[in-house]
Amino acid sequence: MSTEKEMNPAEVEQEEHDSNYQPPPQKTIEEIMAADAEDESLRKYKEALLGEAQAEKIIFDESDSRKVIVKKLALLVADRDPMELDLTGDLTKLKKNVFVIKEGIQYKIRIDFVVQREIVHGLKYVQKTYRMGVPVDKMVQMVGSYPPKKEIQSYTTPFEEAPSGMMARGTYSVTSLFTDDDKNEHLKWDWSFEIKKDWQ
Repeated sequence: MSTEKEMNPAEVEQEEHDSNYQPPPQKTIEEIMAADAEDESLRKYKEALLGEAQAEKIIFDESDSRKVIVKKLALLVADRDPMELDLTGDLTKLKKNVFVIKEGIQYKIRIDFVVQREIVHGLKYVQKTYRMGVPVDKMVQMVGSYPPKKEIQSYTTPFEEAPSGMMARGTYSVTSLFTDDDKNEHLKWDWSFEIKKDWQ
């Protein structure tokens, strides 16, 4: 969200990673555990990584066939309650819930999600910010690989700084995408924030 310089639209639409990059082939948990079974240290590492998922199929929501269920986005600012977006309901209504952000503050974004059924590789959070339809910023955060778990997992971005100054104040629209190495679109949603001189 550091919108000091405008980006060329071609830069914003650029591929998230080099076109020569080939993600590793998808493997089931059974295949991962069976590989290099004779290597004791590697076996223990995989057991620690996969936890309960090696012994049973972890299913958080039987009615949902997705491997990744994105639950919530939270904007975290020191000494203030988190500002949250519920991502489990009608996503078209999210733009009406505009976050007000004080100019120049430091903030983080936390994504809460569930991984079920199989391990997911190379999760990635992509955020594109626009002002009056013009792309002004892009954030790509590598979230990592996660095994299935019965509880909600989360990823928090490093600190970002909100823009400041009279020219930076106003309303911004954001398109967020939770994806992975295989370009699966786990969830895509639009939301908005407004930069103000103060919180009110």
